[in-house]
Amino acid sequence: MDVILIAAVTANGMVAHHSEEVISWSKDLKLFREQTMGQTVILGSGTAKTLVTDLDGREVVVVHRDTDPGDVIKQIRTEKCFVMGGPRTYTRFAPHLTHIYLTYHSLIFSSDSLPLFYRLQNDLILKFEDKIEVDASEGIYQFQYRVDHT
Repeated sequence: MDVILIAAVTANGMVAHHSEEVISWSKDLKLFREQTMGQTVILGSGTAKTLVTDLDGREVVVVHRDTDPGDVIKQIRTEKCFVMGGPRTYTRFAPHLTHIYLTYHSLIFSSDSLPLFYRLQNDLILKFEDKIEVDASEGIYQFQYRVDHT
């Protein structure tokens, strides 16, 4: 099974201004929906509170700080699962990731914004796999990487 981190990020690697932000700046929601439909989506309880629409058509798993990522992954029955935030959830699932899909946006958030990872313990080595056009006129593409755990 593929375990895929999926995120819209700013040019400086931020995923939100603050933990309660309802993301309105992301241009990749249509692509997100296409990629995650029929699959499992994992998100932290804080991120779950910021959603403005349901994630219909997907198996949704909301995790908390005491949830064991390995136990969650063992329970998944879909071909893929997408980890969709926030930073602490991305960090906790990092050792289990097989892929990372990042859609870079032409924004730079201040240094007190939320980074993609929160205190990541180990480096992740990424191998480029593909680039998907989101909005070419704005230079927005999703970059897909395989995580090399060797």
